[in-house]
Amino acid sequence: MTVVGGPLITRPYVTYSLIAINVALFGVSFLLGINELAENFGMWPFGIVLYGEWWRLITAAFLHGGLLHVAFNMYVLFALGPTLERVLGHVRFVVLYLVAALGGSIASYVFSDPRTVSVGASGAIFGLMGALIVAGRRLRWDIRQVLILLAVNVVIGFISPSVDWRAHFGGLVVGALVAGVFVWTPPMFRSSRVLWQVLGVLAICMGLIVVTVWRTGQVWDLLAPVGVG
Repeated sequence: MTVVGGPLITRPYVTYSLIAINVALFGVSFLLGINELAENFGMWPFGIVLYGEWWRLITAAFLHGGLLHVAFNMYVLFALGPTLERVLGHVRFVVLYLVAALGGSIASYVFSDPRTVSVGASGAIFGLMGALIVAGRRLRWDIRQVLILLAVNVVIGFISPSVDWRAHFGGLVVGALVAGVFVWTPPMFRSSRVLWQVLGVLAICMGLIVVTVWRTGQVWDLLAPVGVG
């Protein structure tokens, strides 16, 4: 049995499915035009605010700007995903990945210039790093390699102007929070672990919604002087 109350997973097929989806979508974007798909489905704050294109907050996490971009993200997913999926289970792993991806996009939405267009699974990938650190501490694993990987990526994010470090930070924090909900259960919820996990994830999602609504109002205020809104 795992610390989250489910059977230990032996085949992490969700991880491999996510890799296949990301690689396939990169192939599609390569054929149709990487920039064109980024403009239509990437994380673009003005597109979200002005045109109500909320799907950008999640579709951006399945697009990449180049071969090295997708290759690096998929390598980290391949390296970290199976361990987490085996411990958390298929469903919880999918929830972790998607909510961390959403957290990364929302952090970019909140802190980036509204004119910025960004893509990439980095928010979700950093979410896996945060989750592995939290789960590792709970299970007393050696997490030094993950910490080193995280530190290297944080440095790269700050020195490279093309890297959306905001999405990295958002995914990291949200991934750690979701993992905390999954692996740390208060004594009062020990007999209803799943209920605690559902309520915890819903609370995190509600927090993300509140932040998104606040940022949307802020951008509208920014546009008001130019007669938009």
